[in-house]
Amino acid sequence: MAEQTESSKAEYHGDGQYNADIVAKHYNQLQESGREARTESRIFYMRNFNNWIKSVLIGETLQTLKKERGHRGIAVLDLCSGKGGDLLKWKKGDIARLVCTDIAGTSVEQSEVRYKEMLNRERHKDQVFTAEFITADCTKVRLREMYKDPNMKLDLCSCQFSFHYCFESLPQAQMMLQNAVENLQLGGYFIGSTPHAQELVHRLRESPDMSFGNEVYRVTFDLPDKENIPLFGAKYNFHLEGVVDCPEFLVFFPVLIKLAEEYGMKLRFKKTFADYFNEQIENQEHRVLLSRMQALEPYPPEKDTEPMGLKDTDYKSADEFLQEAQQRESSDDRYRSRPQKIGTLSKAEWEAITLYCVFAFQKVKDMKTGETWSGSEVLSVEGQEDVSSVDSKRKRPLDKASTSDVTEEDVSSEGVDSKRKRPLNEATPSDVIEEKVAKSS
Repeated sequence: MAEQTESSKAEYHGDGQYNADIVAKHYNQLQESGREARTESRIFYMRNFNNWIKSVLIGETLQTLKKERGHRGIAVLDLCSGKGGDLLKWKKGDIARLVCTDIAGTSVEQSEVRYKEMLNRERHKDQVFTAEFITADCTKVRLREMYKDPNMKLDLCSCQFSFHYCFESLPQAQMMLQNAVENLQLGGYFIGSTPHAQELVHRLRESPDMSFGNEVYRVTFDLPDKENIPLFGAKYNFHLEGVVDCPEFLVFFPVLIKLAEEYGMKLRFKKTFADYFNEQIENQEHRVLLSRMQALEPYPPEKDTEPMGLKDTDYKSADEFLQEAQQRESSDDRYRSRPQKIGTLSKAEWEAITLYCVFAFQKVKDMKTGETWSGSEVLSVEGQEDVSSVDSKRKRPLDKASTSDVTEEDVSSEGVDSKRKRPLNEATPSDVIEEKVAKSS
């Protein structure tokens, strides 16, 4: 296992005065809980739902790569890989090579142990992907210099629930992006999940102070005001029950798109978790996986079992849906003896889930050689504004600009459910799930 260099261990004082050691310490001290403890967690179904999102995103991307390139060995970089929670996803995806890297040394060690245990359980070990493990701060050091083979070609980089740490400063965001895509082959993908900056800003501006949340999560911003939010170093503390409690930074997506273009990357899509779920649940295989992963809470609960959320407030939409379903089916003899049960999420969990989005970039140009990818044409992306307007309007450096340099609509227009046109934090699971969830129960 490669170790972090001395320079990467040093405390970094960027615009946000952020010390990455806080994040590393948090995840190093985070105890691995057993299945029984996870089942009792208030956010058990939310965590499973998020894991389902990751599974679908990773699985769909691997399938796309195989279709575009044939079924040959796929090499993957798992950026900010944590304790190795996605190792089984990579195994199921039948990849050939994996590089795992994370800032938390203890997490990297646990990930390597998991990999070896997985390998030992296999009868045909030569059919399992090879792996290397690196402890490093990916926002400060160049990973290529730490690879066993610096010239290896990667097909995919995945960064799940961690990319936001790099937006402390422009140099850190650039280094993170360089690490993510530097070794990607033309046509390769960079995928991830991250807090949705537009939605965070929307909820911040709707709150009476600099904080908002519920019994499941709490976001507290460390900013002088709500209007002049910097494009880098927009710091907030994110608390998620029993999982996360550390500082993060807003990822203003128009900026990310612009930076990615400098590395030959083009955005394929960016979707809120709500929209991505609504799209992917149409797939029968994904619906089966949703049920198998217990990503939705059965409702009503079984006899003598309490729901995860608050009875009086968290399941109003589910109750309304059940009542409507009963009325529709009351005249049909086929349904009279069948108990009504659906899969859902508590309102508190849904409000937390709708803070996130997924994204996928594709490498379409080698910036050194000028070679372009000969695959299908890059998709146009509706609603993604070009941040170059910051340069042309205010004539200030990107790292000194703020969201006020872009129109108010650019910042907040994505913070609505695309179907209901209401703020995501006011939407409910039934607004997105409805009959599709009933199919998976």
